[in-house]
Amino acid sequence: MANKILIADDEQNIVISLEFLMKREGFEVTVAGDGEEAITRIREIRPDLVLLDVMMPRKSGFEVCQEVKADAELQATKILMLTAKGRDTEVAKGLAMGADGYMTKPFSTKELVAKVRSLLGMGA
Repeated sequence: MANKILIADDEQNIVISLEFLMKREGFEVTVAGDGEEAITRIREIRPDLVLLDVMMPRKSGFEVCQEVKADAELQATKILMLTAKGRDTEVAKGLAMGADGYMTKPFSTKELVAKVRSLLGMGA
């Protein structure tokens, strides 16, 4: 069975490219356009991994991450935060809130796929 990935990002061009890339790699993909929708989708589909943008409307990626990791039923969900903010403080904040990984935009697709596979225990 394919691993389920939720892409939570409000930038449509990023969502389209991430969705194409993840589907090409054989993952089952669902999309959320803001933080509130991301939480709803996570509860509904129980993805194996969430590609989570930090800067989103209605709830930031940090808030989504914190909410997921605080919920006993959801805390096993892997979270890879994606952000244009690559400052050390932002990375530290994301990891402190329970994110399993952090990538700064722009990133190479090869790098992203390797990170996703690693987080899902699939090897590169």
